[in-house]
Amino acid sequence: MARDLQEQIKKLIVDRRLPPGASLPTEPELMELLGVSRNSVREALKALQAMGIVEIRHGFGTYVGPMSMAPMAEGLAFRTVAGHYRGEDSLLQLLELREAVETGLVARLAGRVPDADLAELDALVGQMEKEAASPDGTVAAATDRAFHATLYRGLGNPLLVEVMEAFWEAFHRVRTDLVDVPQDPGVTCRQHREILDAVRSGEVIRAERAIRDHFGNIRLRLTATDRNPTA
Repeated sequence: MARDLQEQIKKLIVDRRLPPGASLPTEPELMELLGVSRNSVREALKALQAMGIVEIRHGFGTYVGPMSMAPMAEGLAFRTVAGHYRGEDSLLQLLELREAVETGLVARLAGRVPDADLAELDALVGQMEKEAASPDGTVAAATDRAFHATLYRGLGNPLLVEVMEAFWEAFHRVRTDLVDVPQDPGVTCRQHREILDAVRSGEVIRAERAIRDHFGNIRLRLTATDRNPTA
């Protein structure tokens, strides 16, 4: 019954073509429309809110949610943490998932990234180089994230970009919580510069190799950390 009610509310959103942020019928209206009790409506809305499908603003009403990939990132992060504590190589598995997806996508990008995005990627690699040369000597996670988000933005597929962001978010959160991975900022800068140069020149094989080298370096550092947790 509960799942049935959730599906009916989702169908209502689809049938009425309601965009994110649009107001949904009030609780009394939903009760009358769906022929159910107030408690049933509230439970269904709470479940849909947890999935990001609706947003409940207390005192204001219920609205169509952002439909983001946040629940996916949360699920990936939790699955990876749980697997880690069961002794599984779950963080490496998540890394391999990112690598497989990005290696396939970068081939489609080679030679096709818009000039404006190439300029932004140039600036981001320059920012990485400044960060690497600073007293702290660490490339900021936000700069790394912005590079990958900007790179795949050129595909013109917002859903794909959101999925990539969810993978990145889950991996970064788990890595931060579970494993202190030492960074070689010089290598990080060189590898991102190589990815950019390969994509700019339109060399598909070189671009794929650059992505694999980048993830291979992360894998080596993760593996070394697992062997020596105090490193």
